[in-house]
Amino acid sequence: MSDPLESLATDGPANGDRPPSIPAELPILPLRDTVLFPNSFMPLAVARESSVRLIDDAIANGKLIAVFTQRDAAIEEPGQADLYAVGTATHIHKMFKLPDGSLRLIVQGLARLRLEELVSSHPYLRARVSTATEESNDADRLEIDALARNIKTNFQQVVSLSPLLSDDLQTLASNIVEPGRLADFIASSLSTISSAVKQEVLETLDIRTRMDSLNRILIKELEVLELGSKIQSQVQSEVGRNQREYFLREQMKAIQKELGEGDEQTKEIEELGEKIEAAGMPEAVKKEALRELDRLSKMPVAAAEYTVSRTYLDWLIALPWSRRTEEVIDLPKTKGVLDADHSGLERAKDRILEYLAVRKLNPDVRGPILCFVGPPGVGKTSLARSVATAIGRKLVRVSLGGMRDEAEIRGHRRTYIGALPGQIIQGLRRAESKNPVFVLDEIDKLGSDFRGDPSSALLEVLDPEQNNSFRDHYLDVPFDLSEVLFITTANVLDPIPPALRDRMEVLEIAGYTEEEKLRIAIDHLVDRQVKNHGLGADYLQFTPAALRQMIRGYTREAGVRNLEREIGAICRKAARRRAEGDETPIVVTPELVVEMLGAPRFLDEEMEERTKDPGVAIGLAWTAAGGEVLFIEASRMAGGGSLTLTGQLGEVMKESARAALSWLRAHAKEYAIDPDFFAKAEMHVHVPSGAIPKDGPSAGVTIATAMASELTGRPVRGDLAMTGEITLSGRVLPIGGVKEKVLAARRHGIREVIVPRQNAKNVNEDLTPELKEGMTIHLVSTIDEVLALALTPISSDVLPAKAPKESKLAPRPSARP
Repeated sequence: MSDPLESLATDGPANGDRPPSIPAELPILPLRDTVLFPNSFMPLAVARESSVRLIDDAIANGKLIAVFTQRDAAIEEPGQADLYAVGTATHIHKMFKLPDGSLRLIVQGLARLRLEELVSSHPYLRARVSTATEESNDADRLEIDALARNIKTNFQQVVSLSPLLSDDLQTLASNIVEPGRLADFIASSLSTISSAVKQEVLETLDIRTRMDSLNRILIKELEVLELGSKIQSQVQSEVGRNQREYFLREQMKAIQKELGEGDEQTKEIEELGEKIEAAGMPEAVKKEALRELDRLSKMPVAAAEYTVSRTYLDWLIALPWSRRTEEVIDLPKTKGVLDADHSGLERAKDRILEYLAVRKLNPDVRGPILCFVGPPGVGKTSLARSVATAIGRKLVRVSLGGMRDEAEIRGHRRTYIGALPGQIIQGLRRAESKNPVFVLDEIDKLGSDFRGDPSSALLEVLDPEQNNSFRDHYLDVPFDLSEVLFITTANVLDPIPPALRDRMEVLEIAGYTEEEKLRIAIDHLVDRQVKNHGLGADYLQFTPAALRQMIRGYTREAGVRNLEREIGAICRKAARRRAEGDETPIVVTPELVVEMLGAPRFLDEEMEERTKDPGVAIGLAWTAAGGEVLFIEASRMAGGGSLTLTGQLGEVMKESARAALSWLRAHAKEYAIDPDFFAKAEMHVHVPSGAIPKDGPSAGVTIATAMASELTGRPVRGDLAMTGEITLSGRVLPIGGVKEKVLAARRHGIREVIVPRQNAKNVNEDLTPELKEGMTIHLVSTIDEVLALALTPISSDVLPAKAPKESKLAPRPSARP
């Protein structure tokens, strides 16, 4: 038998419709996923029982069979419809029997066949076949030659790029001259194309069309192989680069190890990685931390950026991303703690207890932003501290007074040397909890300059709708502040921007009464000062009378800070005595207070003394430190009719003085005042403490009363103070700060106060029964009522002639709420 490769390269196609060696009827061997081309050798595996019998009979009868490819490889017993119409006449060259009964064949394709009709299907398929003759046109000869060259060239490139094809195939293909055989050979050699594509080539009888189709297949295959080669090259390049980096890193580690650095840095990086995993960060923050850690691992320890990157990671790790303080909401206990720590402040305590009650029923509720507003020393900051103690949360306090840089709130960007996070993030790190009580003290003292506006930065911090993703400039990752209970404190609301004020729930805390101060001193201040000075209750004791003497004669304030200082002064003197060897116990009495502190600074009889002459009235004013008593003096002198106002008065207060003068001129006859007094005299109104600016409309009734006193010659009562705005028609309009003003009057020993009638609601709701005890509150609607209450009685020789005029000066019944 001739060599198969030699036969493939030299044998020509059979001539005629049916070569003499191919009968009209042949046994059919179905092939699965395999296409056999003419002039090609192929190994076949035969396992079907019917196919094994077919091969046995064929070996005994000339070794000639027909092979046709199945349309569906899964069919076990195919019929004519399950086979393609074009197959190949095949010669069996060799057969090997295997122990399992299956066969291995070496076969050679001879010629294309058409499947005409099945003759039988048992014991195997037999069919009538006819030779499928190739078609060729001499006119296409030139195009066929060009296609043959392209096919050979493309096939050579495919073989060179494909690792599955042997290089010998290039030589075999170049030796084939006949175009049809060349197309069949190349199609059978391409193992990467599907059986369906090969079957199309087999069924294409026109040589030009077959070669054109094959050329397209080769071009597509070449593109796929080139792309695969490019990908492989990139992968090898990447692998090579990674191997190079790995090699260099190993070298660097070896160098660092020799220098004594490598092990320490590696251990440090590993520890940081473990801390990042254990920090409980959100996924986005953890991703950023790991990215920075990877960057840090590639830096030498001596690099300037190493410390910056390490500090940044330390901040990320230290923050309480998932650490919370377990709060215990026990309302009776909380109320007990608040009452024990603070006397009074009922409104603020009630609001805190209401918030805690809601949180107990709904733990997911967003907390309010509370703002405690009141004079210094009334316990705003200590109240917030008591809240934290009562519910078991950590406390963080940040003073905002004088803060002018926005970066104090949001932090500095890491591009700056020495950059740090803002006070919010720093406070949370100190607290080591993501739900502390966070006190922003003195929020009304914030400033702004070219470095930014801190109050604008606080808008996000104090907005429950936004602060769940607060982004500090230094960290540049979001942090959830929604679980923080923010409490702010302020002395006055006016400096706080409206947008920031709108985000807070304002709770106004007024000053303390004398009784409240006495109780605070007994319960808190005395014990604290005695302990701070190293003394004991068995050595130094304060009597209530002594404390009351200190409150009345040595302090005039809304809070208790000065009272604590005076108690501390007595404790220092007692400590000196004991240090000098005097162990005699000391009981502080009013007489001993005067001995240790000197003469009282404030005397009750001062009020009577200041108002014994006409032209002086006592007013009430509101300040950031609480209510204050205000003396207003009026004087008349010869002149040409002018009004002089001194005492550093604001525009509103000046206008109140002009309105008061105009009303008196319009009603001069009713009060036995010369109607032409202003043409012959000048009026001068002065408010003492001229270095302190004063403004506001509530001094209107006081100015009018002082002028009326001067013009009528009747002194103003020294045990009565007043407040209210006046109009040209003589009406008294409502004012603010009623509680603070009444407290100021009480502190100065004044027991009667004139208040506008429209402030009756404030009198009833804001003034406690304890505060109103011993006080007479007169509610008035007109200036006539004020003058009737304030001016001392007039002698009968100066009464006006008409009886109605007398009624203007008659005392009116006082209104006690």
